[in-house]
Amino acid sequence: MIQISIAEAHESVGILEIDKEVFRNDSRRKYLEQAIGEKKCLVAKRDTSITGFLIYHTDFFDFSFISLVMVHPLERGKGYAKSMMTYFEKISPTKKIFSSTNESNGKMQKLFSSIGYIRSGYIENLDEGDPEIIYFKKLNDNFLFNPRQEC
Repeated sequence: MIQISIAEAHESVGILEIDKEVFRNDSRRKYLEQAIGEKKCLVAKRDTSITGFLIYHTDFFDFSFISLVMVHPLERGKGYAKSMMTYFEKISPTKKIFSSTNESNGKMQKLFSSIGYIRSGYIENLDEGDPEIIYFKKLNDNFLFNPRQEC
């Protein structure tokens, strides 16, 4: 069973291990620890094992922006990313959510589409030859901020 919650400080080790596994370095350690400390990191678990995480912020024109969704390579395709994103929609402090992915990341584009996000533009020149596509979703009034809610 997939469990999603706001990451706690003691879970930073597992989050950092996944990030290091994927990127082969720990250059984002400070960024991830800050997001965890600010309670702007969600964690996905299977039983007690951390399988993924999501980082967001709210300084994108005063709207929520999901800046990073990461799932351990051995756990991909099992619904963790979708579960984290739909959980975030339930606790989002804003009614508009933005996120992005590279044009080359077809799996993430498919995920955005499957949960109702629409393309909202793109940015050239972040990654040479691979534009960043911006996605957007407007939440309806039935969504209430409740950080203790579990999926």
